[in-house]
This record gives sequence, structure tokens and C-alpha cells, in this order.
Amino acid sequence: MKFNPTPLAGAYLIDIERHDDERGFLARTFCRDEFAAHGLRASFVQCNVSFNARKGTLRGMHFQAKPHEEAKLLCCTRGAIYDVIVDLRRQSPTFRKWASFELTSDNHSLLYVPEGLAHGFQSLEDNTDVFYLMSEMYQPALDRGVRWNDPAFAIRWPLANPIVSTRDAGYPDFER
Repeated sequence: MKFNPTPLAGAYLIDIERHDDERGFLARTFCRDEFAAHGLRASFVQCNVSFNARKGTLRGMHFQAKPHEEAKLLCCTRGAIYDVIVDLRRQSPTFRKWASFELTSDNHSLLYVPEGLAHGFQSLEDNTDVFYLMSEMYQPALDRGVRWNDPAFAIRWPLANPIVSTRDAGYPDFER
């Protein structure tokens, strides 16, 4: 695996190293020792799958509050997504900054999102699947989010008129 630092500290875009033959390829997508060598969480306790029937579906921007902040490792297993992370760590030099990545079933890239960042994505194709590993168990009382179109972040989403849940559309403005 090749760990590529992103503009937000502690977040990595991970490219797989393929071993191709006439049958296809094999590639490692997780190795506890390699993650630990990069100072990343190397233990995951929950897996999630997100199916997105329609192009333009927007999910986010989600995070889990202290004391159960979660790191995420995710990839797009079918279709394509425009994936966004926002730094919500007040002491971080990139506080309130965001970064985006295109994850597809063709590029097989993974995104590691550390604790303290909000995460969301917009599907770029119909019938898109996203697979997540989570470092913490889901705690409904600590489930939080920031609005996908909050002017505090000014995220540039690729598709106009996204399909957004009532919950995701209803988050208040971010407290500056």
C-alpha cells in the first residue's frame, strides 16, 4: 500500500499495490503493521456499507463526538464518489479546511479519515456502494454532523441539487 498524505493532517489517501495476473489482481487494503507504522489507528470494530441508488446522493458531513471519536477507512466498491473531509480539530493548523477525493471502483483507492474530521460524499453514478471500517462502535447519543453546504466551509460539490436527507440538511451553522 502507498500512503499519500492529504492536505489535512493525519488523513491519507491510500493506493493499493496490485499483483496482476491472467485472472485479475490481488491487493492488500489493510495491514495492521503498516497502519501502525504511519501512526494510524490499526484496530477497527465495526463495518458499514452505504448503498446509493441515485447519482447525486449526498451523505454527510458526519462525525462522532468525544469520548468516542472515530477513525474511518473507506473505499468505493461499486460506482464512484466525490469524497470530502473537513477538519474540525480546533487546535489544528487546518481547522475548518476541507479536502476532496474521487474514489471509484476502478481506482480502488482508500481514504483514511482520522478522529476529529467530518466526512461525507456525493455519489457520481447510480448504484454506488461505499464500504467503511470504523474504529469505534456507533454511539447514537454522540452522532454529530455539520451541514453539507455550511458557508463556514464553502465545500464545492460537483453535482447541483443533491439528494440529501432531512437530517443532513438540518444541521445548524458551524460554531466558529
